[in-house]
Amino acid sequence: MSEPDRATASGIPAAPVYRPGDRPLGDDAYARDLGDPGTFPYTRGVYGTMYRGRPWTMRQYAGFGSAAESNARYRYLLAQGQTGLSVAFDLPTQMGYDSDAPLAAGEVGKVGVAIDSLEDMRALFDGIPLDQVSTSMTINAPASILLLLYELVGEEQGVDPARLRGTIQNDVLKEYIARGTYIFPPQPSLRIVTDTFAYCADRLPNFNTISISGYHMAEAGATAVEEIAFTLSDAIAYVEAAVGAGLAVDAFAPRLSFFFVARSTLLEEVAKFRAARRLWARIMRDRFAATDPRSQMLRFHTQTAGVQLTAQQAEVNMARVTVQALAAALGGTQSLHANAFDEALALPSEKAARLALRTQQVLAHETDVTLTADPLAGSWFVESLTDELEARAADLIARVEELGGAVAAIERGYQKDAIERSAYAHAQAVERVEQVVVGVNRFTMEEDVEPELLRVDEGVRDAQVARLRRIREERDQQAVDLALADVVKAAGTPDENLLPPMREALRAMATVGELCDALRGVFGAHRPADAF
Repeated sequence: MSEPDRATASGIPAAPVYRPGDRPLGDDAYARDLGDPGTFPYTRGVYGTMYRGRPWTMRQYAGFGSAAESNARYRYLLAQGQTGLSVAFDLPTQMGYDSDAPLAAGEVGKVGVAIDSLEDMRALFDGIPLDQVSTSMTINAPASILLLLYELVGEEQGVDPARLRGTIQNDVLKEYIARGTYIFPPQPSLRIVTDTFAYCADRLPNFNTISISGYHMAEAGATAVEEIAFTLSDAIAYVEAAVGAGLAVDAFAPRLSFFFVARSTLLEEVAKFRAARRLWARIMRDRFAATDPRSQMLRFHTQTAGVQLTAQQAEVNMARVTVQALAAALGGTQSLHANAFDEALALPSEKAARLALRTQQVLAHETDVTLTADPLAGSWFVESLTDELEARAADLIARVEELGGAVAAIERGYQKDAIERSAYAHAQAVERVEQVVVGVNRFTMEEDVEPELLRVDEGVRDAQVARLRRIREERDQQAVDLALADVVKAAGTPDENLLPPMREALRAMATVGELCDALRGVFGAHRPADAF
């Protein structure tokens, strides 16, 4: 009886066994593509010692309700051994609306923290010295605004902006593809991104100006091949925009970073990270003539796969998250968020968030994955997968280029359509039980007890609205109006950097929504081509 055909989640055929010489690129590829960790093309990791020096940064993504509530969670996680902060913002903040906007009703503080003004940002980081932590902020369309608020809080703490460390996601292109929290059309959005590159190169040299994200594409259904290709295509568009704006590639590229998912398909995920590093190194060296090794390094944050968490038998998610976090560590991530087991049901409870952090700590301190860089190097299967993923992703990048690049392809809906097709194929496989999801389509059971869940107080919006009302009553309205007028003037002047006037408007206590409304008045709001 012949063995049935098997394939990876990306559709790459898997042989029953792998032997020397089975790599698609041939035997000499080992010397050409592997090298040592910390050397071009960085297949084996961007640093020579990787985790032998110190483990990856452990960031537990958190934020809910008010700034004060989120601040308490941050303090708790730091006390439990977390080594970097990661801020989740609520949907109104992500979409550039204040908490009292009609469209914000029902969403204030629900999936992240509500930030309307400098006062909220002060409360969010109260008692947390910003020169002693690294902070990641998952914010895109208004990323520059939240970065400026962070800088202003640091200034009030007496911290030199050059000492601030962290990352803003700031990846608006993937919002048009997979997530939807965009504000402005693509071209003005790219201008804000490149203005942020230039501003940070001058004032915040240790802040990562963008985290180019494949995570949300993967959560929407992208395969590993599509995640690599569409993420790097977006990255190419950002680099081209920055170079087109007159920035030298080695002046900003060292601060580019990336954000990927870690799924339960452990070996393909490890190969995905290795292939992405290799592709990016060659793109930066050969296409953009980047000579600084830091410009060629693909440094990335990883989050375990939220889309693979199940509401059924939620405790099984602990096993899934452990495998996914192991994939990220074996793949050489620079920082990691491990999801809490109850996230398919609600925002993480304190207990579940602590357990997710402990999962990372066990991997870092009780296993041997940190003993050597790239522990799976030389595995005939992993090396073959790395080659296949690289080749298939390169072909898909070339297809995006044929369509005119990432922005032109986005405007045609190419990436979105491809991801939706992959998501549909996966859903069909689960429905037919060709893909087993434990507790969902096999090994099911009746459940009697629901885990204790975190509930956001419905009074959060009322408190935020009251705070906004007080801020508007107490501030110097004339100063706010003049500062917003300067922002509008800068927005209409293509060669002027938007961030300095935006910073001064925020200093004057203009709100996030007011600032975004001023920019909407100049740039307009994006409406997707398929919107009714």
